[in-house]
Amino acid sequence: MTTKHFRLLSILLLSQIILAQNKPAIPLNEVIVSDSQLKNFSSSQSVLKLTDSIISKNQSSLTSLLNYNTVIYFKENGLGMVSSPSFRGTTAQQTAVVWNGININSQLLGQTDFNTISTRGYNSIDVKAGGGSVVYGSGAMGGTIHLNNDLKFTNSFKNNLEIYYGDFNTISAVYGITASTNRWSANASFTRNSSDNDFKFIGQEGKNTNGQYYNNNLSTAIGYKLNASNTIKFYSEIYDGERHFSLTSPYAVRTKYQDFNTRNLLAWTSSIGRSVSNIKLAYITEHYNYFEDIETEGYTSGGVKSFIAKYDFVYELAPKISLNTILDYNKSEGEGSGVGNESRQIGGISVLMKQSLTEKWSYEVSARKEISDVYKSPILFSAGSTFDFSKFYQLKFNISRNYRTPTFNDLYWKGSGNPNLLPEDSYQAEVGNQFRYKDFRLTGTVYTSKIKDMIRWLPNNSGNWSPINTDNVSIYGAEALFGWKKNIDKHALDFNGTYSYTVSLDDKNDKQLFYVPYHKLTAASSYSYMRFTSYYQFMFVGEVFTTSDNNPKDILSDYNVSNFGMDYNFSKKNICKVGFKIANLWNEKYESLPSRLMPGRNLTLYLTLNY
Repeated sequence: MTTKHFRLLSILLLSQIILAQNKPAIPLNEVIVSDSQLKNFSSSQSVLKLTDSIISKNQSSLTSLLNYNTVIYFKENGLGMVSSPSFRGTTAQQTAVVWNGININSQLLGQTDFNTISTRGYNSIDVKAGGGSVVYGSGAMGGTIHLNNDLKFTNSFKNNLEIYYGDFNTISAVYGITASTNRWSANASFTRNSSDNDFKFIGQEGKNTNGQYYNNNLSTAIGYKLNASNTIKFYSEIYDGERHFSLTSPYAVRTKYQDFNTRNLLAWTSSIGRSVSNIKLAYITEHYNYFEDIETEGYTSGGVKSFIAKYDFVYELAPKISLNTILDYNKSEGEGSGVGNESRQIGGISVLMKQSLTEKWSYEVSARKEISDVYKSPILFSAGSTFDFSKFYQLKFNISRNYRTPTFNDLYWKGSGNPNLLPEDSYQAEVGNQFRYKDFRLTGTVYTSKIKDMIRWLPNNSGNWSPINTDNVSIYGAEALFGWKKNIDKHALDFNGTYSYTVSLDDKNDKQLFYVPYHKLTAASSYSYMRFTSYYQFMFVGEVFTTSDNNPKDILSDYNVSNFGMDYNFSKKNICKVGFKIANLWNEKYESLPSRLMPGRNLTLYLTLNY
């Protein structure tokens, strides 16, 4: 970032602080929201909020939760192995994971491995479909997954213990503690997952070998109110895991992969007059060791250290007009067997505005520009509007320009990296229809997008694989989200579902991108009577191409998988609960990657204590 650019940003920041003076203070809410942009500037896009009851019915991995409750498709290298999403026909690198307002996608691979994230350490998990680069930067093209530690400042204290034991010696333990007053708030959780993962194959001889894994996750969040206008928060996560990659043949070499990641975030929220400012400082590390043969001591390794500074300023220009300016800076340093020692810096400014024209009609517009020492960034934008035709029906519209930057591996991988890569560029548009009537809700969205300069690793003239800007992709599709709840005396019924139809075409050959199914359907129902609860989950995934030429010989067949569970609460205050879950109830044979079979029918018992 040049001196000229820095001076310009400093002047803008100073002017906003001056504007905020001599106005009555805005009191802080009882609940401190960690990602204000998701709450205040996403009304024109589809946002799915996953409640505690939904989260508790799934395994602690983020993959399981999203697979059975959203339109996102996942390809997995087996149970607990590397998990990669496809959101609205895009790749894993084009789906951003946002932790308390900070994009945490890997600087090496450009994606987040969803099986390395535990769901139990968060107060809320939200799924926003569509582009979000104007706020969250690189990778937020297909959609964003928001992991939030929202702190509550109420007098409370509770402990939570969850213990799971299932087939294949699969063990999971979760301990969480929450304590707060009207002045301070703290929560912490520890999760341990492990499995021998030695399930028998369905319909053929043999069993899964070299598939064992374990992972540990520690998450903490602390907040303190200095006064009515100022709050300091600190968030921290530590992940440590090891996975042995399942063998695809009895003669394959045994391999394993070790991860160690840390995330630390310090945030200061201050309200001055008609403004609210938020300063965030984050330090994020990722490190891996890859053993090509676990029988030997040799391995390759790599890692990245990232420092992130973010200033977020919201000013209420008028009772129905809000202006939000975001200044951010990111410095990343990578090192390892593949990338050597490299670094890059990115600075950006985003301006967002939201106005309510009437009680029924509002709009929001935003723009972003980045400055980098590696590449040239386009001007990004987003514009959307919502109109309430009635209490029953709401219409939404959004258009945006989004992007993805090349990763460290893309730019610097020894012998293959391409320092001349351009960022991926995308234009998107969507129209959403939201219906609500009493206990019924339905959201239907149609969308289209165009991706330019998609980065793909392809063989070059020397036979080595190298990344190039090669493909343009055209995407269109439709999504539906459905929910219904009903309480009748002591009986409670709950039903929700999702459906997606996705066409994602390579413009060169008019072929569907591989690992993008045309159809995905999920459905879940639950029934409760007094202290008893039962639930059923269903997921259908259509056939998937595994090659770019859509060769019919290389198609993965469609599959449907169901889960069933029951539990009983021994106390009216939800102190002790026992239950079981049968995964893959109908013993379906399926795989999301060739030669990577998933487990058949398996049982998990669990105990939950709240005190």
